[in-house]
Amino acid sequence: LGERCFYPLTVGPGMHAILAGLLLTQATSLTSAGAVTAPAPDSPPARVQAFRIAQPIVIDGVLDEAQWSTATPFTQFTQRDPDEGQPASQRTAVRILYDDGALYVGAHLFDTHPDAIVARLGRRDVWTNSDWFAVFLDPYRDKRSGFYFGLNAAGTQYDGVLYNDDWDNDNWDGVWQGKVERHDGGWTVEMRIPYSQLRFKPGATQVWGINFKREIARNNEADYLVYTPKNESGFVSRFPELVGLDGISPPRRLEILPYVTSKAALLDHDAGDPFNDGSQFSGNVGADFKLGLGSNLTVDGTINPDFGQVEVDPAVVNLSDFETFFPEKRPFFIEGSTIFDFGFGGANNNWGFNFGTPDFFYSRRVGRSPQGSLPDADYSDVPQGTSIVGAAKISGKLAGSWNIGMMHALTAREMADIDLAGARSRVEVEPRTYYGVARAQKEMDGGRHAVGVITTLANRSFDDPRLRDEVNSSSFAAGIDGWTFLDQDKVWVITGWAGATRVAGTRERLLDLQQNFLHYYQRPDADHVRLDSSRTSLEGYGGRLALNKQRGDWRINTAFGLISPGFDVNDLGFQWTSDVLNGHFVLSRRWTQPGKVFRSMFANAAVFRSWNFGGDVTWTGLFHSNFLQFLNYYSVRYFVAYNPQTVSFRRTRGGPLTINPAGWEGNMFLRSDDRKSLVFGVGFHRSDYQEDSDRGWSLDTEIEWKPSSSLSLSFEPSFSRSFTSAQYVDTFDDATAASTFGRRYVFADLQRTTLSAGFRLNWVFTPKLSLQVYAQPLVASGDYTNYKELARPRSYDFTVYGQDGSSTFDPSTFTADPDGPTGPADPLDIGNQNFNFRSLRGNAVLRWEYMPGSTLFLVWTQSRTDDETIGDFRFGHSLGRLFDAKADNVFAIKVSYWWNP
Repeated sequence: LGERCFYPLTVGPGMHAILAGLLLTQATSLTSAGAVTAPAPDSPPARVQAFRIAQPIVIDGVLDEAQWSTATPFTQFTQRDPDEGQPASQRTAVRILYDDGALYVGAHLFDTHPDAIVARLGRRDVWTNSDWFAVFLDPYRDKRSGFYFGLNAAGTQYDGVLYNDDWDNDNWDGVWQGKVERHDGGWTVEMRIPYSQLRFKPGATQVWGINFKREIARNNEADYLVYTPKNESGFVSRFPELVGLDGISPPRRLEILPYVTSKAALLDHDAGDPFNDGSQFSGNVGADFKLGLGSNLTVDGTINPDFGQVEVDPAVVNLSDFETFFPEKRPFFIEGSTIFDFGFGGANNNWGFNFGTPDFFYSRRVGRSPQGSLPDADYSDVPQGTSIVGAAKISGKLAGSWNIGMMHALTAREMADIDLAGARSRVEVEPRTYYGVARAQKEMDGGRHAVGVITTLANRSFDDPRLRDEVNSSSFAAGIDGWTFLDQDKVWVITGWAGATRVAGTRERLLDLQQNFLHYYQRPDADHVRLDSSRTSLEGYGGRLALNKQRGDWRINTAFGLISPGFDVNDLGFQWTSDVLNGHFVLSRRWTQPGKVFRSMFANAAVFRSWNFGGDVTWTGLFHSNFLQFLNYYSVRYFVAYNPQTVSFRRTRGGPLTINPAGWEGNMFLRSDDRKSLVFGVGFHRSDYQEDSDRGWSLDTEIEWKPSSSLSLSFEPSFSRSFTSAQYVDTFDDATAASTFGRRYVFADLQRTTLSAGFRLNWVFTPKLSLQVYAQPLVASGDYTNYKELARPRSYDFTVYGQDGSSTFDPSTFTADPDGPTGPADPLDIGNQNFNFRSLRGNAVLRWEYMPGSTLFLVWTQSRTDDETIGDFRFGHSLGRLFDAKADNVFAIKVSYWWNP
């Protein structure tokens, strides 16, 4: 429906003339290939009429009720793809009816070749290459948000929300009815959408926004009642009016979804472990609910939620100092999550270029793994996650133009059982915690301007004083964001945000916080930050301002942002970095009309630069990317980037600056036509930096096979090899290391090899019954050699132990002596850093929606891991060890029942 682009890519400065010349060269090549100008679309209908009925429609996919014949059909559909502006290749007739409880949509999708209709079964909201039909509604008529409801020709349901005029999100699942029927003349769609699933203002006469879309898979054709031209933006704002809705009102809204679960776990365990004999059995009950507060606000709540049906996270081997980001998958948190989006509204493109805009609200913090440490113990039993006692969200609109959202959650105090020499005890590993987030946004002048605020709070109650020195006692964040369009046609828009944070805790906790990966206040050669052992709080600020030209063939995106060294939202948000000032300029060109070779092409060229608050240039570069779609619907996307020499304040993990040598990297990915039963993609990435600092390559492939309309299998193997001559190992205090401020920063050459794959099976028996299987094997090795230390600050010079004539290194004990046995420096116990890690994890979920909104899940989850301190990549050996490793198996059943009293 739209595009939402976040590119944390490595690019930097260059000459604008070079960029413009590069794009103009591509423009000339496409023009010579025969590109044509799109015809102007016909004037869309200004209004769509709904007709009241006295008796409800039976939803069976057959438009045989007499009421359908009383409504005027809407047949004026226009192509957006493949031939923009041309009439639809097949006739479509849509009728709208309504009664006191629901809106009815009936569509007759005529087809002169009914045997060519593509009808693939899929799980709800899982896109398959099929013929399908959707209706889009803007009940508030705010021209920025709404809902969509769709069915494909096999009966698979799709629904979700619309927001920011151009974007959509399928995390919302409404309770509505829809059926399809195939026949000799095409196929038909019948929908019943209850008003209880929509949000609209009270009033005797309603005026909504509405749009329709039909896709014809064999032609890659997308037809709309009203479409957005490819070189423009705005989707919801273009909707015609839906009129004729008289005498309806928002109903009382109450939905309750109780559940029960039963779980059996067969686990790997150590002999003699008093807490784990290899089997665990448990059961649980809980409930979700929705409650309408008037006609505009909704309360979503959960009590003792269970997320056992959620797909497992993939395994990763992270050797960087950045936290791994995992997307939210838990239904309670993802539904309606768009209302908490911050800092991106108004614009339809938001490039990053190594400026990671902080997420003020990252819901995976709620229910995270316990953060506290354990005392010495022989055996322990630690909860895998923190129990969520209860959570509630409030969302909706006030006064027609205020978007409101709040979430409150309480997590339990978690205790771990430990055993030391036969003596058992319980210790606190996670304090009881309150999490709260509030969001409000005011839209003005039909969405041309907006201003919003967000606040978050995490507050903890400790029973064990030991945890006060390990976990923040409280954190608070607040921000303001907004946008303004500079012209009436909404071509140019300025977006921005600004925020501040405060984290509080004991002196010991704040001392650790100042030195963690996000802040590095202990840097010895930095004069703009200072480690303060007396602190009991840490404050920071950040913000960004962007200008976006988002219509026309030529587009521009430029931004400047900053995040101060003390900014920290990680208690309830997610933050990649701090101490950064960043700016970029992107020039884009779009060719949207087919030529003799390409169907479409999007080219981008950019420059960018980052500094820290001390004025050091930490990254810079020149970047070019392109997406090309051929006439046969194969596509290629690629990028190439060059990065001149800069400095790094992260490589030494809080030590002095080092040099980032200059280098380049690039990537190319080819994908085949996804209309076929066999779809493949292959990608290659290459990087090479000077002074033999970093180099590597990776090969990524995607294979999807659709042997029938109800079965699909995908396999995504990936192989990579990389080398770095400066992999961080450890830091050792040593007063004799005068040139590096009394510490030795130890590194090594690292040859790293990773082989992984993702396997998915989707077997859909009916639109309501499906089996999904996911498995991810991973083998990763790391071979550390040439242990060394940083020779001097602001350099890429290292002293290799045992090779400089004075130091020694014992490979049998992994002990280094920086100045030999006769020198004053103490030996360094580096330890064997080599690794060979294997993992296999996955799950199988059988899902049956036995009644509308009521679901049965049968779940099997398995995980197994194995590791050795060897650096060689031995595929056969690793595979054998992996399958010999004992597995953890969890079997669960969950039944929920949707009740709408």
